[in-house]
Amino acid sequence: MIPKKRSSSIKRKFVIYSCLVLVTMVAGLLSRSEVVQLPSFASAYAADTLWALMVFWLICIVAPNTNIGFKLLAAIIFAFGIEFSQLYHVPWIDEIRSNKLGGLILGYGFKSSDLLCYSVGVFFGALVDFTILRKIFANLGITK
Repeated sequence: MIPKKRSSSIKRKFVIYSCLVLVTMVAGLLSRSEVVQLPSFASAYAADTLWALMVFWLICIVAPNTNIGFKLLAAIIFAFGIEFSQLYHVPWIDEIRSNKLGGLILGYGFKSSDLLCYSVGVFFGALVDFTILRKIFANLGITK
C-alpha cells in the first residue's frame, strides 16, 4: 500500500505533467496549422521538437519518481524507435500511417533531421524537469 503522502505527491505530479502534455500537444498542432505563422526554420522543425517534448512528459507521467537519466533515455529510445520504424513499410503499418492520428503518432517517412529535433525536445524537457519543475515540486512539498 502506498502511503497517503506519497500517493498525493504522485497525483500532483500527474496533474502537472498532464497539463504539460496538453500544452505541448496544442503548441505542436498549432505549429503545423495555418493559424500560427512561424518563420520557415521554426515551421520546419517545431512540431517534431514538440512531439519529442510531449513524449518526455508522457514518460514523466508513467514514471514520475524515476531519475532524470531514465526519463531522458526512455524518451530518446521511444522517439528514435518511432523514427526508425518509418523505414519499415508494409501495408498494415502504412494503413495506420494513412490515418491522421496514426500519422501524427508514427510519422510518415524517415528524416535524419528529425533525430536532432527529438534530441533537442527531450533534452529541453529534461532540463525543465531537472531545474524548474524540481524547484516547483519542492515548494509544493511534492516528494518522491
